[in-house]
Amino acid sequence: MTIRTRLCAAAGAALIGACALSATPAQAADPISDGQWYVDFLHLAQAHQINKGAGVTVAVIDTGVDATHPDLKGSVVAGADFSRGGGSDGLLDTDGHGTAMAGLIVGHGRIRGVAPAARVMSVRAATGVSGSSTATAQAITWAVEHGATVLSLSVAYDTRDLVLEQAVQDAVGKNVVIVAGVGNLPRNRTVGYPAAYPGVLAVGGVDRNGSHSPTSVTGAQVAIAAPCDDISTAFKQHQRGVGTGTSHATALVAGAAALLRTKFPQLPATEIVRRLIATAVDKGPAGRDDQYGNGVLDLVAALSADTAPTAAAITAGPPGPTTANAPAAEPNPTPAAGVLVTAVAVCLLLLVGATVTGVLMARRRRP
Repeated sequence: MTIRTRLCAAAGAALIGACALSATPAQAADPISDGQWYVDFLHLAQAHQINKGAGVTVAVIDTGVDATHPDLKGSVVAGADFSRGGGSDGLLDTDGHGTAMAGLIVGHGRIRGVAPAARVMSVRAATGVSGSSTATAQAITWAVEHGATVLSLSVAYDTRDLVLEQAVQDAVGKNVVIVAGVGNLPRNRTVGYPAAYPGVLAVGGVDRNGSHSPTSVTGAQVAIAAPCDDISTAFKQHQRGVGTGTSHATALVAGAAALLRTKFPQLPATEIVRRLIATAVDKGPAGRDDQYGNGVLDLVAALSADTAPTAAAITAGPPGPTTANAPAAEPNPTPAAGVLVTAVAVCLLLLVGATVTGVLMARRRRP
C-alpha cells in the first residue's frame, strides 16, 4: 500500500519525528521508493559487504515497535513499557513512530535499514500523545541492564532533568553508545535533552543533497548529521510512510553505531563515537559548526578508514607494565666488568678474610 504523509510537528511533549500518516491510492510516483534515497546516500550496499550489525542490540526508546511488521519480522525483541499506563512488553505501538525508527535500523524488506542483522529491543517510554523525561530515564536504565549496547533516542526535551541526566551518565559509564536527535524547528529552539548531555552523540539532519535540513535545530552540541528529509520507513498497522525530522537521522546513526560495534568489538563506546565523528564529511565552514557538527555521516569510511583509536582505547594482550609506567630497569654490568669485580672480590677475601667479606656483602645490599 502506498502511503502519503502529512509532515507534522512533534507528537506529544517530545517526539521529534512522529508524523500523521494516511493511506492514499497509488500515484504515478512511488513516494516510498523515492523516500529510500538514504540507501544510496549512505552507500548501504557497500557497507553491508563489510557487515550488517549481527550480534548487536539497539534499544529503540520510543512509542513501542510492532514486531509483526513485514519489514521487521524476526528482528525485534520484547522490552518493557514505561509510558503512562504501561502494561505492555514494548511491542505495542499505537502511534507508529517507534516502528518507523526500528525500520531505519533493522528493516530488511521493502524498507532497508542500516543494520539489518542487528536486533531492536523495544522499550516504550511514550504513547505519542504523552511522554516524560522520567519515563525516558527509566527506559534507558532498563535497556542498559538488559543488554543493549546502542540506544536510539528520537526525543528532545526542552528542560534539563537531573534524573534523565543521571541515567544517561550511568549508561555512558557502562560502555553504551547513546544516539539522540537534536530536535526539530519550530517546536525546539535549541538542542534538546538528552542530546545536549555530555557523552551523547547529538544528531542533526540533512536533505538529499547533503545540505542542512531547515527543520533541524542547530547548536554547539551538534556532533554529526545524517539524512532527515522525506524519509520513507515502516509504520503502524503494517503500513509504510514518508516523514521529515531529526528522528530519522538519529535512527540511521544508531544503525551505523551498530555496524561499528560489530566491526570493532574491542572498541569502547567513546571510540565508536569518535570514529563516526572523525570520518564524517565536513560541510559548511571548515571544521565543526553548529549546523552539521563535525560533518555528515560517511558510513563506509567509518567502517573501513584507517583511523587509529586513541591511546586510552588500545588493549593489547594481558595487563602488565608498559614502557611508560614500567619500573626503570636496574643497570646490568657488562661481562668484562663482572669478571673484574669477581677477581677483585676473591683477592680481597684471600687477603683480609672475614672482615672484608662483611664489607662486600654490605655493598651488595645497596640499591
